[in-house]
Amino acid sequence: MSENWLVKLFTDTDGVGHIVLLYAIVIAVGIFLGRMKIGGKKNGISLGVTFVLFAGIVAGHFGFTGTSNVLTFVQDFGLILFVYCIGLQVGPGFVSSFKEGGVKMNLVALGVILLNVICCISLYFLVFYKGDASDAENSSNLAMMVGVLCGAITNTPGLGAATEACNTVFGADAPVIANGYACAYPLGVVGIIAATIVIRYLTGTSLKKDQEAIENEKAANPHATPHRMTLIASNPYLLGKSILQVRQFLGRDFVCSRILQNGHVSIPNRNTILGDGDKMFITCAQDDAEAIVAFIGPEDNSIVWDEQDVPVVSKHILVTQPEVNGKTMGELHFSSVYGVNVTRVRRGDMNLFAESNLRMQIGDRLVVVGPEDAVDRVAAKMGNSVKKLDHPNLAAIFIGVFIGIIFGAIPIAIPGVPTPVKLGLAGGPLCIAIAIGAYGYKFHINAYTTTSANLMLREIGLALFLASVGIKAGANFVDTVANGDGLTYVWCGFLITVLPILIMGFVAKKFLKLNYCTLMGLIAGSTTDPPALAFANQTAGNEAPAVGYSTVYPLSMFMRILTAQLIILLMCSI
Repeated sequence: MSENWLVKLFTDTDGVGHIVLLYAIVIAVGIFLGRMKIGGKKNGISLGVTFVLFAGIVAGHFGFTGTSNVLTFVQDFGLILFVYCIGLQVGPGFVSSFKEGGVKMNLVALGVILLNVICCISLYFLVFYKGDASDAENSSNLAMMVGVLCGAITNTPGLGAATEACNTVFGADAPVIANGYACAYPLGVVGIIAATIVIRYLTGTSLKKDQEAIENEKAANPHATPHRMTLIASNPYLLGKSILQVRQFLGRDFVCSRILQNGHVSIPNRNTILGDGDKMFITCAQDDAEAIVAFIGPEDNSIVWDEQDVPVVSKHILVTQPEVNGKTMGELHFSSVYGVNVTRVRRGDMNLFAESNLRMQIGDRLVVVGPEDAVDRVAAKMGNSVKKLDHPNLAAIFIGVFIGIIFGAIPIAIPGVPTPVKLGLAGGPLCIAIAIGAYGYKFHINAYTTTSANLMLREIGLALFLASVGIKAGANFVDTVANGDGLTYVWCGFLITVLPILIMGFVAKKFLKLNYCTLMGLIAGSTTDPPALAFANQTAGNEAPAVGYSTVYPLSMFMRILTAQLIILLMCSI
């Protein structure tokens, strides 16, 4: 018996060791193959972690599988972990994505999503609907088309939501929609990029002119990044006025972190009085700099503030204290209470000007200038503990998951639909995570995770989900492709991919006059497709695609998950 231990490890589907071995092999092989690029190392396209699905299909096809209950549990747990981490990621930007021109871009993205759904349902009625078939068979065909839809726009969270909805509606007889997803996915990746290229030639776009337009717009309307300069107070009207009064007169926000008066450098506060010839070290938004210079006085670049013989330090302070999460800079009274000035805020990859209405977030890095003892007091107030961020608040995360599951289980009665609709294991945690990411500070909820920690949890959840779905679908995949509707799924998926992008891309470029560089990122964001964003970044050579992508991504991800679920819950339960 001891000689068969290795064989038993690979064949005993009830054993814990077998299940761990199964997932380890499928995920490791899938991730390794997913890193291989088609079309060259530099410009090629890779399927990324999604290849885990195909590795699972191969394992399932050859009988390397596990028990149904275990596979279902791991699949659902991975899905919940994945969508919850996505919700935390997009939550802070969900509301702000509708500001500063974001409404127009989000409307274009919604147009792409709506046309995707229309194409999916239309192709179902044209190709798969059978009038003489039973309602159950037609509903099963529609559910498979939703799997094709998710593959066509490369949206794995949508597949998770649709799979969970199928289990709710069909129970044990739920169709394996991952087969439709797997058939449509490869051409979906290629089709998004191909349609983006076609739009360029269809609209007669000059990439060079649009790139120049981006640069000209940047020069005319610089982003509100921090700008530092030394000014000489020479406006007679300002003499004898406080810095607070100067801000009020000017109507623009700025921070004066150091001032040279009568040969002495000090840290000013809002009540500091300006004198003739005082030299001020000012930080402001870049697009406010010209107006501030014109109002206060000319620049003087001869002073090297770091060489002044004064006990002034400048330190980076990390915000880790939950009590200050969500408070504005003005509410914290850095200047009047602590005698220091905050000049800049580092948030993720962005440098932000520390304006009074900027709301603090856990993980922000403040640039604080002032006497060393005062700066140290601010550091104690802000937390400034890297260890706190290195250890995510798991309790808050799983409390959010707990609330999300309950929220997803609430039945929502819709007139004309016999079965109440539920957001389920995907929609419920997603909505709660978005709400916590956007407004958790109001309820003193700190669900902060570092970018790397969020990515790790998200990728683990996605890998577990894809492996489970692939293993379960593997037994029937070859038969579906070779003897079933596999090839039909392929061309239907390609139409679902390219037609909405071509239509809305043409409208956005010709009628809404969106810049092509931004439009490329918008298309990638509306399909939540990272390979398309990588192509757009390489083609544009500027940050415009990333802006378009990040503007529409939160709403698009939410709508992709919701619509995939609602099509099945509403149409298959009637």
